[in-house]
Amino acid sequence: MNWLLYLVTIIFLAYSYIMDKSKTKKSLMKAWKAFEKILPELLVVIIMVGLLMAILDPDLIIKVIGDDSGWLGVVLASIVGAVTLIPGFIAFPTADLLLQGGAGYMQIGAFVSTLMMVGIVTIPVEVKYFGGKITVYRNLMAYAFSYIVAYAISLVVSLV
Repeated sequence: MNWLLYLVTIIFLAYSYIMDKSKTKKSLMKAWKAFEKILPELLVVIIMVGLLMAILDPDLIIKVIGDDSGWLGVVLASIVGAVTLIPGFIAFPTADLLLQGGAGYMQIGAFVSTLMMVGIVTIPVEVKYFGGKITVYRNLMAYAFSYIVAYAISLVVSLV
């Protein structure tokens, strides 16, 4: 799927270059400068994520967020998800492995929801670009929504 996104991007970039070479070059230079500005913060986030992943043992996660852990497991899973930063293409296979290892569906729902929507690790970057009030509001709303997701998943699983 990634190759398709790259291909579409290249096609649009080539089209833009054909239509107006100077605007395309100017846009690429602006994009490069923006990338240079965000790179230091991005590297800090990557290092923090690496440290968190080294600390978190998958077997421990499975024990803590198993089927029988109930809402306490949901809370713990949501906290772990909120402080972990993993891209979606890694998060969903990880969730599947946790489910195969005995984790509960409701707990994994909260984990994946917070993992994808709440960014505790990225708060410094978000505050810089969006402001503190919006960052806090967005993260709190996303965190609350993860509980709605977990409950909805528990209802669906109970029907199956």
